[in-house]
Amino acid sequence: MTAFPFPPAAPPAAPRDRARGRASDVRANHARATRAPGTARVRAARVRTALPVAAVLVPLLAGCGDTGGPEAAGATPTASGPVHLWPGRKGASVPPADPGGAPPVYVQGLPPVRDQDVSGVDPVALVQAELRAHPNADVGPDGMPPQTAAAIAACGTEGQPAQKCPVLTPYYRDLTGNGVDDLVVGIELPEHMMSVRAYTADPDGRLNRIMATTQTVVSVELAGRDVILRVPSGNPGYELITAWSWDEKQRTMLPTREQIVRLPGAGRSPVSPQPPQPSAPSAQGSP
Repeated sequence: MTAFPFPPAAPPAAPRDRARGRASDVRANHARATRAPGTARVRAARVRTALPVAAVLVPLLAGCGDTGGPEAAGATPTASGPVHLWPGRKGASVPPADPGGAPPVYVQGLPPVRDQDVSGVDPVALVQAELRAHPNADVGPDGMPPQTAAAIAACGTEGQPAQKCPVLTPYYRDLTGNGVDDLVVGIELPEHMMSVRAYTADPDGRLNRIMATTQTVVSVELAGRDVILRVPSGNPGYELITAWSWDEKQRTMLPTREQIVRLPGAGRSPVSPQPPQPSAPSAQGSP
């Protein structure tokens, strides 16, 4: 077997060398302990400066993690469709609409309307012409109390104040969608009732009444091509809102949408006023 030579082991340090090493360590420790105090203060200042900076960077870094995306609002409730009750019951039938549409109600006794411009139609003369065509009508679209009919007949006569005329200021709006304004007329009736009527002119110059309803009206509005009526409902604190819209097939205005809405503040119990508290008698000093 061939023997490989190994380098000889280092001889152990002499006692004098070990003493010199310990003396070097003692001098290094003494130098660190006796270092200038300014250096320690500089290091402490650096530490104190780093702490506020870190406190500012923490919320900034936390904000960088928020991308501003949508957050979950919780579990979505399960949708449930309507359930048909008593499916075996035979319900009422709805008669189909007349395919020919409602017959036009032309106003008689007025001059022809030029170029379908209803702004030249006198609303008082229009309502008076309808009264002459339907005298003594107290129900239906032409129904009117006798005192109101008499006040309308007197409109415009000498000695009759204009504010006494039940025919209100007319409004103009395209209700049929043909690009031409139509005429909306209101007639004031007793006990906050109103007769709301709408008219359109055809190319032949005839004036056609396309809406007529009499109700206890809270207010009347025009929204787009709809006439909106607000009337009291049968439930206290609620209004019935009805939208009258033009029906192209029926060639007339029909009540197409109805909604019962709660009035703001309805149902709140009135706060009873507190009775005044008697004031304490003031002490009077003796003379």
